Amino acid sequence: MNDQDIKLAFPKCARLASKPHKFCPGCGHPEVLKALGFAIDELGLQKKTAFGVDIGCSLLAWNYFNLDSIETHHGRTIPTMVGFKKANPDAICVAYVGDGGAYAIGAGHFLNAAIRNENITVIVVNNAVYAMTGGQEAPTTLPGMKVATAPCGADQYYMHAPELVRNVNPTAFVARGITTIQVGLRKMIKEAIQHQLDGKGFSFVEVLSQCPLNWKTMDKPQATFDFLEKEMAKTYPVKYY
Repeated sequence: MNDQDIKLAFPKCARLASKPHKFCPGCGHPEVLKALGFAIDELGLQKKTAFGVDIGCSLLAWNYFNLDSIETHHGRTIPTMVGFKKANPDAICVAYVGDGGAYAIGAGHFLNAAIRNENITVIVVNNAVYAMTGGQEAPTTLPGMKVATAPCGADQYYMHAPELVRNVNPTAFVARGITTIQVGLRKMIKEAIQHQLDGKGFSFVEVLSQCPLNWKTMDKPQATFDFLEKEMAKTYPVKYY
């Protein structure tokens, strides 16, 4: 890979991470991070951004960017970044969290940050399972989906987080993207960060992402993206809220 290829393939703020990442083959996290990196580049915010990551698959992004980065306890990324923002009002604070960290153990922090209209940006990766710990049922697991803790199919309860945030905060920036629409995802994330940059308060992007390992579709790429784009996107509409 020559310098021009690297320039096109990797955000400037992630250039040091042109080394191999540690995510599973086919994982959607690198696609989300790529969109985030290019958004930061386009806004020229590399030196102002503080990047917080949760325990879970998201923690593998702790050294992905050449940014000031913080790894937190599980579910505590959002309040950590809220605190960082209050101590450093000029910083751009991004909390990067999985659906478990945001909607289960971290649900109280997530919802109350939205209610208080904290001026941070939250990006939540929704792959419908607890991925790092073996594919257990998560707050986003689709009804009937077979996972490690529900081999006969998950129950009917699942969380629509963007809709929930919109209900408690009418002025927040709220959107749901998907890894397979990369240009649209980058635009959403850029707009979310701009919302924070303008001092308008809470901004939130949920991203539908694939997990071939726990979906058991590692050798079936078509099945992976059929589930992502047809099943998940049907339950979780990709749009602005």
